[in-house]
Amino acid sequence: MLTDPSAVPSPALLFVPAVIRANIARIVELAGDPVRLRPHVKTHKTAEVVRLQLAAGVTRHKCATVAEAEVLAQAGAPDVLLAYPVVGPTGQRLAALARLFPATAFSALVDCDAGADNLAAAMKLAGTPLGFLVDLNVGQDRTGIALDRAAALYRRAAGLGLTPNGLHAYDGHHRQPPAEREAAVRAGFAPVLALRAELEAEGLPVPRVVAGGTPTFPVYAAMRDVPGLECSPGTYVLHDHGYGATVPDLTGLRPAALLLTRVVSKPTATRVTFDLGTKAVASDPPLAKRLHLLDAPPHEVVAHNEEHLVIETPEAARYAVGDVAYAVPGHVCPSVALHRTALVVDAGRVVGEWVISARDRVLTV
Repeated sequence: MLTDPSAVPSPALLFVPAVIRANIARIVELAGDPVRLRPHVKTHKTAEVVRLQLAAGVTRHKCATVAEAEVLAQAGAPDVLLAYPVVGPTGQRLAALARLFPATAFSALVDCDAGADNLAAAMKLAGTPLGFLVDLNVGQDRTGIALDRAAALYRRAAGLGLTPNGLHAYDGHHRQPPAEREAAVRAGFAPVLALRAELEAEGLPVPRVVAGGTPTFPVYAAMRDVPGLECSPGTYVLHDHGYGATVPDLTGLRPAALLLTRVVSKPTATRVTFDLGTKAVASDPPLAKRLHLLDAPPHEVVAHNEEHLVIETPEAARYAVGDVAYAVPGHVCPSVALHRTALVVDAGRVVGEWVISARDRVLTV
């Protein structure tokens, strides 16, 4: 909350670095060692947050776009995984990035022969080694190869001269209550470990398994007996209302990103309209879960348009036109990407501004 928000245009994205640092420390504590972490940059997309993670000993990172990979490399991340299929000009851009940042080791996912060929072509263009991880379909049916065909792809990719860097198993579809989620995750992970053992028995190195996201992180964090298991949460740095409500076992995190908004109209005796539209907060959760207004009376979100958020409340008299309010996004990752910058807040004052660099699809390369 700002002591004096009068000069801050709304809607505005606010970052609180003190809370970000605390969230990073908490995740490192839960993982047991920062070497067990490979966080996703997609949530924050900023070099400053990457540097806070590096300062905490988190040296392995994950991204979904070449622009995100570039932000990571610019910030000094020594190990970057492009966790996305290499198609179209992505290979050429990744090669350019590898040439531009020789101190960073780059790898990418493959889930088919074409993807392996594309990555091998990128490596030849880069003139420097590139690693691969085989992306496994462990039930989400979004990307990844079926486990019964994964060993053949791993052999083939290694035969192309790519560096075998391991397996990738993202199971973000598991959002069950804690005990049920843990059982499902462990059941789905057992075949992954069996595949790893099969490949290693053939003499192929499988140095790591990059597994999970924020919802399943508590389960993988507890698997400290699995060598080379890298947990891959992303949302934790900023946290949000969605995971706060659905992942209760992910304890000790606080929202580090807030949206500042103002009342712009009171069209009826029971309605209040804010300037927090879909161009400022992500619209992918259902309307009722899209955001959480702080310190608000009982209300219902009845409309959400490009520049307007309308609530119905019997206590509308509590608000006056021009009043400042704050909201926690339901889904912080795409909400951050809607803003060019985030205002940095310390002790209730705006002390700086961080550019959300990787919201742009193309940076240098």
